[in-house]
Amino acid sequence: MDVGEKAPDFSLENQAEEKVTLKQFAGKWVVLYFYPKDNTSGCTVEAQEFTVLKGEFASRGAVILGVSPDSPKSHSNFIGKKDLGITLLSDPDHKVIETYGAWQLKKNYGREYYGVMRSTFLIDPEGKIAYVWPKVKAKGHAGAVKVKLDELA
Repeated sequence: MDVGEKAPDFSLENQAEEKVTLKQFAGKWVVLYFYPKDNTSGCTVEAQEFTVLKGEFASRGAVILGVSPDSPKSHSNFIGKKDLGITLLSDPDHKVIETYGAWQLKKNYGREYYGVMRSTFLIDPEGKIAYVWPKVKAKGHAGAVKVKLDELA
């Protein structure tokens, strides 16, 4: 996905098993971030940082949506265990993850496998990709997204 392209719509279940679509956020900024797995160290850091800054994003008309292949139940447990205040979406078949290009070949200890590449898309109120972070380091990322939103909003 490139800057200026229309962001593909989706319909995924959140942690409460409610359907969430991109269309329902028309007119708002959307931070759509993809992460590998609930309750892992990097994913926890990223989710906690977005939670801390949630109010600042909201004051700029932005919502935060995290997406991973984990189930709604796993998301609900992750949110409860880590006291998160953001919406997490379940993509068990990784269709949305693939559509946004976040399902990629990864290497770990010499082993190759496909998985979620931590990445973030800032979507403008007209539904277009405003900025892309293709390979994210979790720590400090939420702050960097807020800075970019401040520049663009």
